[in-house]
Amino acid sequence: MLKDLILRNRSYRRFQQDETVPTEVLHELIDLARCSPCAANLQELKYIVSNNSEMNERIFSCLAWAGYLQDWHGPDEGEKPAAYIIILGDTAISKKFTVNHGIASQSILLGAVEKGLGGCIFGSINRELLREKLSIAPQFEILLVLALGYPVEEVILEEMAAEGSVKYWRDEQQRHHVPKRRLNDIILKTS
Repeated sequence: MLKDLILRNRSYRRFQQDETVPTEVLHELIDLARCSPCAANLQELKYIVSNNSEMNERIFSCLAWAGYLQDWHGPDEGEKPAAYIIILGDTAISKKFTVNHGIASQSILLGAVEKGLGGCIFGSINRELLREKLSIAPQFEILLVLALGYPVEEVILEEMAAEGSVKYWRDEQQRHHVPKRRLNDIILKTS
């Protein structure tokens, strides 16, 4: 059921690093994005896939992890992502990428959850460093990075009080708590 996939599709930040995500699985996930809707059907998104530990480390070094967790700078060795998908916009096809990379990311992550994987979308990227480390041609705008792997953390959704904080947090058992606004607080009008 779609709702179950959406509820399991959390921002996971700790993984079984030594559990390889097969290349075929990563290609299947990108195929979900390829088949998803996109503005004007331009299909301007391109992808870089990594499940190689050396390349993964280069990508990892370009990401900022969990902004609300000020004392945590990313997963420890052994809990880093086992794979990455970098979403690029091909400027030879379009100069505007609107919401297409968001749609593609959601398709990829829902497919990942269905396969027992988890992931996290990164927009906080040192793009210049990533471009340099991976020799990404200037024609491609770096839009997002998806970190993927088999999750080792529990993510708990909590209903947020009307005046509560949106900041996620970790408890003593390292469970990741994510406050969500109540449905009645976000629906402004129903006809």
